[in-house]
Amino acid sequence: MDAQPKFAQIKQYIIDNIRAGAWQENQRVPSENELAEQFTVSRMTARRALSELTDTGILTRSQGLGTFVASFKSQSSLLEIKNIADEVQLRNGRYSCTVLLLESIAAIAPIAIALGVEIDSQVYRSVLIHNENETPLQVEERYVNPTLAGDYLQQDFSNFTPHEYLSRVAPLTEARHTVEAIMPSSEVCEWLGLFNEEPCLQVIRRTWSSAGIVSFARLISPGSKYRLGGHLTFKKK
Repeated sequence: MDAQPKFAQIKQYIIDNIRAGAWQENQRVPSENELAEQFTVSRMTARRALSELTDTGILTRSQGLGTFVASFKSQSSLLEIKNIADEVQLRNGRYSCTVLLLESIAAIAPIAIALGVEIDSQVYRSVLIHNENETPLQVEERYVNPTLAGDYLQQDFSNFTPHEYLSRVAPLTEARHTVEAIMPSSEVCEWLGLFNEEPCLQVIRRTWSSAGIVSFARLISPGSKYRLGGHLTFKKK
């Protein structure tokens, strides 16, 4: 069996130090030169290890200052829709989902308008808790257009996320977001295991496929555990 590549050994070395608590949040990690010397590799190999860990959110790099252990808050991007299970697993966390509710309801006016369906027509509703290492990370309340995802209520969302399922049966072509800070209701506090009403981040998301509006979702996360970010690259004219 081939030995583990050097860049992978460096990645594992960094992850092991973070997990063991030897390197804390925002602490500087060894530089490319230091890692190259320690592992007897080229700077390019060391750079690859640091870059891949930066891409997954485990490290953060600051030009002229070095590379640091990232904040352990989850980070999601508004520029693309990511599967939360993938985000957790990329941080080497254990993802799990608690399904609180799967039901068919009559659409009240705001939901009907959001989904582009008739008022009082039947739509699907789900309420799930996304967990990281058995700790609640995000509440997802989602309303789904049944004409585009007819067997939504028959899915086992403890094995895959609604995002994964909907991306498969009604591939997404468009999404719109609204983001705001909110104070959670007592129900949301209970769902997220919050013992005080700490501010939360709420993302309202509508998604489309080529056939129409697929879903309308409300995603709520504790402010202490979640953040939004993104990266833009602009072409020179």
